[in-house]
Parts: sequence; C-alpha cells; structure tokens
Amino acid sequence: MNAIKHYLQFKDFTRDEYAYLFERTRWIKEKFKRYEPHHPLFDRTLVMIFEKASTRTRLSFEAGMHQLGGSAIYLNTRDSQLGRGEPVEDAAQVISRMSDAVMIRTFEQSVIERFAENSRVPIINGLTNEYHPCQIMADIYTFIEHRGDIQGKTVAWIGDSNNMCNTWLQAAELLDFNVHVSTPPGYEIEPERAGLYGTNHFEQFADPMDACKGADLVTTDVWTSMGFEAENEERMKAFADWCVDEDMMQVAAADAVFMHCLPAHRGEEVTAGVIDGPQSVVWDEAENRLHAQKALLEYLVVGRVDS
Repeated sequence: MNAIKHYLQFKDFTRDEYAYLFERTRWIKEKFKRYEPHHPLFDRTLVMIFEKASTRTRLSFEAGMHQLGGSAIYLNTRDSQLGRGEPVEDAAQVISRMSDAVMIRTFEQSVIERFAENSRVPIINGLTNEYHPCQIMADIYTFIEHRGDIQGKTVAWIGDSNNMCNTWLQAAELLDFNVHVSTPPGYEIEPERAGLYGTNHFEQFADPMDACKGADLVTTDVWTSMGFEAENEERMKAFADWCVDEDMMQVAAADAVFMHCLPAHRGEEVTAGVIDGPQSVVWDEAENRLHAQKALLEYLVVGRVDS
C-alpha cells in the first residue's frame, strides 16, 4: 500500500508534482467548460471540517467533489463532537474510516498535523493561521493561465505577513520566483514561521511603492484575518499606507496583474479602481480554486492520471 499523501503546507509537494497539478487543472477546467463529465471520484466521499467561517473554500470543495462524481459532507465543529472536546486524534481515527479524504479549515496548524498523523486518508489544509496552500496553488495557476510560467517572476505582497504571505514565500522557494514583501512596522514576516529554507527568494521593503516596482503580480489580503478581530482598530491605523492603489499598479510591470483571495474591503487593503480595474484577475482567481482543488482531490485520492 502506498504511503498516504497529505497537503498541509505548500512545500508538501515537489516542483514536478505542481507541474502535473497545474497541467491537470487546465485539462479539468477545459473539460468543465465543455460540459463534459469527469467522474474519477465516483462513490468517494470528502468530509469538510470547518472551525473558521468560509464561502469560497466550502463552495469550491463541495461543488468540486460533486463535479468529480463524489459527495461532500459538511461538518462544523460547533455542531459536532469536535466542538465538545473530543480529541482530534480520536476524531481523525473515526472520520478517516468513513471517508476518502478530509479537508480542514481551522485556526492552529498543529490541529491538522495531529489529524493527519491519525488519519487513514489524505488530509487537506483548507486554511490555518499559518498557511493557505490551496489558495496559493490556485493563484499561481491563475498567473500561469494569464501570463505563462511564474519562474523568475516577481510577486509583490502588500499588507500583513499572514498565512497567505507565508505560503507565497514557500511557493517562491519551491518554484523559483521572487516575492517583494512590504508590511507596516511591527508586522514583518517571520521566516521561521513561514517554514523557509533560505532567504534567496524574498526581499523586504519598508515602502510598498518600492515593493511594487517592476512586479509581475501585485497581491494583498484583508488587514485583519479571522482570529485577530480584537486588533482591528489598531491594524486600521497601522496599515493605512498599505492600501494597493492605482499608483502602486502604475509602478509595477506594464502587464502586471492584481490578485486578492477575497473577501475584499474596497477602500481598505485595495481601492475599487484596482480590484475592479483592467489588471485585476480576482474573479478568475476565485473560480480557479474550484478547478485546482479538483486536480488536487483527484491526485490525492486516485493518484496521477494519464488522459
């Protein structure tokens, strides 16, 4: 029996695996657009465990699993024994005996790591405080779709050094591109938290305009992530100069694209003119969560497919 493969961080896969997954995403998306059924996960079940609220993650995984011929079961920790103190290890033993894959969206990375250690089936990180690998996989696929290979390109990350930023940093090392990070003082990246091997693929900038200069992709996220709501007022003041605006996009590369994982607050982390403007690819980015995760689910459950 092959060892179970989990997807807990971006660096869990190799460069070759991502090349396969990006090509598979393209194939699956094109088939979907032609209304051609593709059911490699017929009679398979995905369990989705949510401790953090979600729109895109639930919809993309649930719809994706149905489109692959399987079914998806939604569990909220408030409505299950996990929310009443059942040990993660016990829940993993039971849930993994009744399903073919489990997606978890929670706070601490350690929770999904403990779950994976006790699971008989693949575990997917649907978002934690530390990482958001499914989103970055979809983002990179979106860049490839619009601009080609991301190798050697520059991504400007403007705002908070959160789970998205951490995952971009991991992706840059693995896929050989560069990340320019600009955060307010006191919110700088922590390389060890991002799980980085080295520092050759990122650079920090005090001024967000400098980070955006020549960038091929400019991206950001909300200033206050889930779980940090108590800091909201303080963050609004600290991040005031880190709103991605038309001036920042003007100094980026002429063909630069803008991304945001959504939901967005126009007038806070990005202006309406940018997110609704001609350089924005946020809607393609959101849709590609569906197709990238279908490729991921297929790969984790049945392995590589020759089509």
